[in-house]
Amino acid sequence: MTLSIVILAAGQGKRMNSALPKVLQPLAGRPLLGHVLDAARALDPAAVHVVYGHGGDQVRAALDGALKAAASRSSWVLQAEQKGTGHAVQQALPALRDDEIALILYGDVPLVQPETLRALVALAGPKSLGLLTVELDDPTGYGRIVRDARGKVLRIVEQKDANARERRIREGNTGIMAVPVKRLRGWLGRLRNANAQGEYYLTDIIAMAVKDKVKVAPLAAPTVSEVLGINDRIQLAEAECALQHSRARALMVAGATLADTMRVDVRGEVVVGRDVFIDINAVFEGRVVLGDGVVVGPGCILRDCEIAAGVRLNAYCVIEGATVGAGAIIGPFARLRPGAALGPEVHIGNFVEIKNSTMGEGSKANHLVYVGDASVGARANIGAGTIVANYDGANKHHTAIGADAHTGSNSVLVAPVTVGDGATVGAGSTITKDVPAGTLAVARGKQVHIEGWKRPTKRGGGPAKS
Repeated sequence: MTLSIVILAAGQGKRMNSALPKVLQPLAGRPLLGHVLDAARALDPAAVHVVYGHGGDQVRAALDGALKAAASRSSWVLQAEQKGTGHAVQQALPALRDDEIALILYGDVPLVQPETLRALVALAGPKSLGLLTVELDDPTGYGRIVRDARGKVLRIVEQKDANARERRIREGNTGIMAVPVKRLRGWLGRLRNANAQGEYYLTDIIAMAVKDKVKVAPLAAPTVSEVLGINDRIQLAEAECALQHSRARALMVAGATLADTMRVDVRGEVVVGRDVFIDINAVFEGRVVLGDGVVVGPGCILRDCEIAAGVRLNAYCVIEGATVGAGAIIGPFARLRPGAALGPEVHIGNFVEIKNSTMGEGSKANHLVYVGDASVGARANIGAGTIVANYDGANKHHTAIGADAHTGSNSVLVAPVTVGDGATVGAGSTITKDVPAGTLAVARGKQVHIEGWKRPTKRGGGPAKS
């Protein structure tokens, strides 16, 4: 039987106290529903259908691409009125096929793992359904799994409908289940809302399955955190901690040492080599690759970048869309913007910004430098305060700085311009014409001394104050 996935994501999330729909609340830099779609995609389903309601336009705009990537057959299904989980699944029924298994997921349960879901789906078939449960120290708020004396699942009772004995049960319902669609269609048609909340509970199909002699196969979730539902900002913070702890462990298993596992944020994919060291408060977004022996200093932010072996990133560097060659030293307080490509052994110092530029092997820009839309040759030295003026107010222009070239402090290179191999630019120069290889270029006003000059004075006497 093929697999279709139905994700229930129509909830308003009033307890979030937010204008943002609940399923768009960020977890590790991605919407909650985005994490669920990632898990769905990992199962390679035939179809994925998202039941949406509150904030529908926002939800669809934010995640339409992710939904289409999850399965070739995908759809948004509107639940105009929220009448319970059973009613939500009913809205998706026209998109489901009788020869499929329907896996029911939730847009606010973001940490469930594909491995767990695969095991659950394997329990379902034409005459069986898989039910994901969880053992809880405090099951308050959860539906309870009611079993008979032999341990067979009989039904699920919601907290508000449970009696005192049932409320003492510690096995809770996660809401996640894998159900044969042909059976599901009939059961949903028999749902009634005669309960404390006046809703159509999806959980009522469990008792129907037992009555119809369809096997209910329970599967215990490996961890509580994996099936945490997010209903308020406190639970969102708890899920963030659980996810970041899991990702920190994965980095350590892969070969990284973390100064503090509670003070690293992985908001994307991080690939690490051996003997990587990550200091406190580092943030990783998008896809980041760290080669063997890379050192990431405190407070660094890395986004969609590749750092080769032996690189040292000193404190508080921001690197986005850049590549850094082996053995380079970056920072502190350096910024590499998209298109920056640094060769091996490059030195980039404090308050230096590189954008859409290449830096040749062994080149240096150690202090207060901006290099944009430029190519810098091997072993070139960019002096403190040098600016590559690449923008004329309408268009960007390219600057070429040759191998072994030097620029003096506080130079301005006005693009388009070329500084040849081995050339030197005198300090304080504004270069608007090409500098031939091996020459010294000086372009600055002549120093003048004015004899007898006196500073202005304030009215009432005394020197002027700045």
